Amino acid sequence: MTPEPPAAAPTAPGPGSPGQLPPRRQGPRRASEIRTAADVRTLARNRLIESRLTPNAISLTGLVLNVVAAVLVTQRLFFLAGVAFIVGSVMDTLDGRYSRMSGKGTAFGAFLDSTLDRAEEGLVLATVAAYFAKRGDEVAVAAVVVSVLGSLMVSYTRARAEALGVECKVGLATRPVRVVILSAGLLFARGASLGDFQLLAPAIYAMAILTTLTVLQRVLHVRKALNAPAGPAA
Repeated sequence: MTPEPPAAAPTAPGPGSPGQLPPRRQGPRRASEIRTAADVRTLARNRLIESRLTPNAISLTGLVLNVVAAVLVTQRLFFLAGVAFIVGSVMDTLDGRYSRMSGKGTAFGAFLDSTLDRAEEGLVLATVAAYFAKRGDEVAVAAVVVSVLGSLMVSYTRARAEALGVECKVGLATRPVRVVILSAGLLFARGASLGDFQLLAPAIYAMAILTTLTVLQRVLHVRKALNAPAGPAA
């Protein structure tokens, strides 16, 4: 009589096996389960991840709001333009974070985000330049041109440095700082209904100076990093 073969050891069900429970997200699943502020953030994050919202949709929303801001500048509605610019710029900040948080990001989405950021900033500044040109303020127009060129070069120097393997985040005039400066200029421009202020031109002058200094800082930073002696071989 032949012995029976030994029974196979039980194995855990795989992801696609019957009876395998789908992974659950951490945190509360319903509003009634909320206990703390952290629970509110976790619930909102889970709802966003489970929604059909994509990072590209957020990027395009930011573009639309910046176009609205540019149109409002041409109509001399500076306060509303500042609000639209702020919200649109917040969208530009959120799309990258949402992409990483949700896992919905793509290589094209990252490319689209960077491209739209440059276009949006240039579009709003172009309408600001047109406003100064109509007033005959040639110095302010020149400052806007320097600001646009400087903003592009700040981004380009970082991208080129990172392509060479050098991290390059030095300098004051990063994108968030430029957004704050231009937003303040729009909100407190003459005729913006927040008092008798005229901060749009000073804001542009500040952007022109800071972007130029930041480009120089990054050039010197990359030069130092590339010329640094290599460490001893292991």
